[in-house]
Amino acid sequence: MIRWRTARVDAVRAEWPGAVEYAVTVFETGGGGRGAAAACRALGYVGLVGRAEPGDTVLLNVAALERGLGTGGLALVVAIPDRLPADPPPGPGHVVKARYTPLQAMVLGVDEQESPHHETLADADTIASMPVVTADLHSALPAVLAGLRAGRPGVRVAYVMTDGGALPAAFSRTVTGLREAGWLDACITVGQAFGGDLEAVTVHTGLLAARLVVGADVAIVAQGPGNLGTGTRWGFSGTSAGEAVNAAHVLGGRAIASLRVSEADARPRHRGLSHHSVTAYGRVALAPAEVPVPDEASPLARQVRRQAEQLCAGSAGRLRLVDVPTTGLDEALSVSPVPLRTMGRDLGTDRMAFVAAAVAGRRAADVLGRASNLCPD
Repeated sequence: MIRWRTARVDAVRAEWPGAVEYAVTVFETGGGGRGAAAACRALGYVGLVGRAEPGDTVLLNVAALERGLGTGGLALVVAIPDRLPADPPPGPGHVVKARYTPLQAMVLGVDEQESPHHETLADADTIASMPVVTADLHSALPAVLAGLRAGRPGVRVAYVMTDGGALPAAFSRTVTGLREAGWLDACITVGQAFGGDLEAVTVHTGLLAARLVVGADVAIVAQGPGNLGTGTRWGFSGTSAGEAVNAAHVLGGRAIASLRVSEADARPRHRGLSHHSVTAYGRVALAPAEVPVPDEASPLARQVRRQAEQLCAGSAGRLRLVDVPTTGLDEALSVSPVPLRTMGRDLGTDRMAFVAAAVAGRRAADVLGRASNLCPD
């Protein structure tokens, strides 16, 4: 449950749209006792708690920080008691996210009755063959975009952020950097995730909004930062990648399954092709999808291809392996406007993790090219 602390704000360390990172001094231990002062970093979401100033007292949740969980080693600001934000102005919207928690937030869903897009989405039922790249980890997002833009630099892309990881989109510096660089046209937060350019109730309406409201050529579906895993076959939040394949198919999209791959993960279950991809695409996904694999001669690439062949062979024809050349992808990845990091590893220490995501983006670019030329696949 929550581990409460009080702290003093010492300085603003950084800020970006929707979030502020503070340097704070923590004074109070759990249970109401006073403990030795300790410095740490704390993150406040402006839309939820307002903006603190140096000298303010803040209430913190340090549960994940003290357990060493999560991304970034941060305490979270729960309230600024002496500087409560003003009530938002009256407006439309009744979609509640983080429901029935102390910090539930009410937003305007793109798909609800008060939305200006409700009429567009009310009876919408197709995304008209739009490529939908699905991925397990949030860290795949910039790599998929790098591969996609290498083939089609002017492509219009929407990121559909599911709620398996971080709920606030503002937690992702990656999304902020990609939006600022013009690599990403919109972030759509779905389910219990919130804070995107658009809010949607489900992955399905998120995909429909990507196509019909944003006008995206391609959608990328992945959870926010900080996925959850338990070391069991079924107990990980990345199963949502398989569910996204199903959503893309039922809406007439073309699912492209980005594989989770690693050459440096210390855990055997994630070396080569991760068991997350095997379960999500082999068992959770029930609809057709393409499975792009890096077409290069390295031993790891050959291993991943063999594992992907086994995955596809066990799908009764539902999954189709596609060899995608990697020429030029290292250069494309090297110019990413945001840092490439997965589980603390960068491009230099876990290259194949990012190349495997980039080939999914390159495959989506190929699909768009074939569609525009009216060529059969």
